[in-house]
Amino acid sequence: MPYTVNDVATAAKVSVRTLHHYDAVGLLPPSSRSEAGYRLYDDVDLERLQQILFFKELGFSLGEIRRIMLDPAFDRRAALHAQRALLAEKADRTHAMLEAIDIALDAMEKGVTMDKDDMFQVFGDFDPADYEDEVKERWGDTDAYKESARRTKSYTKADWQRYKDEAEANGLAIAALMDAGVPPTDPRAMDAVEEHRLLIDKWFYPCSHEMHRGLGEMYVADPRFTKNYEKIHPGMAQYVSDAIRANAERAKA
Repeated sequence: MPYTVNDVATAAKVSVRTLHHYDAVGLLPPSSRSEAGYRLYDDVDLERLQQILFFKELGFSLGEIRRIMLDPAFDRRAALHAQRALLAEKADRTHAMLEAIDIALDAMEKGVTMDKDDMFQVFGDFDPADYEDEVKERWGDTDAYKESARRTKSYTKADWQRYKDEAEANGLAIAALMDAGVPPTDPRAMDAVEEHRLLIDKWFYPCSHEMHRGLGEMYVADPRFTKNYEKIHPGMAQYVSDAIRANAERAKA
C-alpha cells in the first residue's frame, strides 16, 4: 500500500516541506506518483528515509548523506551497524555530560567549589593549553599563528562549543567512511578532509592545501595527535593523513 507525503511526514515526524526538499535534491525521490501527480512512497522509501534521519542525527550534511547512499557499494546493513556504534558512542558522551552537569548543579546548591580536574574531566584529556608553548616556539613568527591568536582571542565559550561540535561531526563522518570500507583516496574521504581543512580555515587561519598536508603528516608523526584520532577510530590518524595527501593532489589537478 503506497503512502502519501502526509502519511510519511506524520510517521517520521518531519515536515512535508522537508520531504519535498529531499526529493528535489535527489536524496529521497518517491517510488511513484498518483494519477494526479502526488508523491507516493513505499516501504523501501521509508527504510531509506530512516537511514537518512539516522545520518542527520549523527551530524552528516545532506551532501554527505547523498554521496554515501548513492554509492553503488552502499550496504544498508553495514551502515546500520556503523550508525549504531557511532550513536552508542554519542550516547555515552551525552550520559557523561549529563552526569557532569548534575554534579556541577549539586556543588552549586551546596556552595562547594569544584576541583578544576573534576570540573573538566568530562571533556577528555586533550587540552590545547598543553601545546601552547610548543606552538608558540615552532610557529609563533608565522602569519598563521598570528591570525589564529587574533581570532581566538575574541572567542566566547559558545564559539568554542560550536567549533567543538563541528569538529566532532567531521570526525564522526570520517569514522563512518572508515567503517564502510571507503579508502582514503576515495572522493568521499577527500571531501571529508576538505571539510576538515575548511574548518581550520574558518576558525583559525587560512589553511592552504599544502599547509593542510603538513598538518596531516604531523597527525601521524606526533603521538599526541595520533592518540586523539585513535580515540575516535583505530587507524584514523593515518587514514586522515592519507586522505589529506590525496585531497592536496586532487587540488593540483
